[in-house]
Amino acid sequence: MVQTVTKPLTIEEFLQLPETKPASEFIDGQIIQKHIPQGKHSTVQLDLGASINLVLKPEHIARAYSELRCTFGGKSIVPDVAVFIWGRIPRDENGEVSNTFTTAPDWTIEILSPNQSQTKVVRKILHCLAHGTQMGWLIDPEEKLVFVYFSDRTLAVFEEEGDRLPVPSFAESFNLTIGQLCSWLME
Repeated sequence: MVQTVTKPLTIEEFLQLPETKPASEFIDGQIIQKHIPQGKHSTVQLDLGASINLVLKPEHIARAYSELRCTFGGKSIVPDVAVFIWGRIPRDENGEVSNTFTTAPDWTIEILSPNQSQTKVVRKILHCLAHGTQMGWLIDPEEKLVFVYFSDRTLAVFEEEGDRLPVPSFAESFNLTIGQLCSWLME
């Protein structure tokens, strides 16, 4: 849902607005509310984030966050899963994870919901890549495939059960095939 405003908002004004459920994003001067996650989307999102954290978090390599607001490059987006290299996780004065993330994730992952515009989701991934993200995934649970966007903006499609999904270099210890990803939908 796109919210129409009478006078254009700045990103600073947007960030002062109360949070919405589902989250709203600020893209190209518009407030766009995300779709409510449905069963397949939610299943993949939670299982993927947990699987990434199971492998990368104990070694302090990286950490995956679900529905984390990231504000950078004039936009404020909420990727389904945002993965940050350990040393790039913003910290507050106490050394705890900050509430505010003002840089692009190192790896951004979006999961397509029914009736969601694939074009808008791809534009978010490309925005991340333009601001330093190493890799973006667009998962389509209905089609059982993953579009992988590399930092040079090349694209590859993975849809065979045995296809091993590429990951950013920092996450090379994380292994996932299309078959494993799709199996989460059966559990």
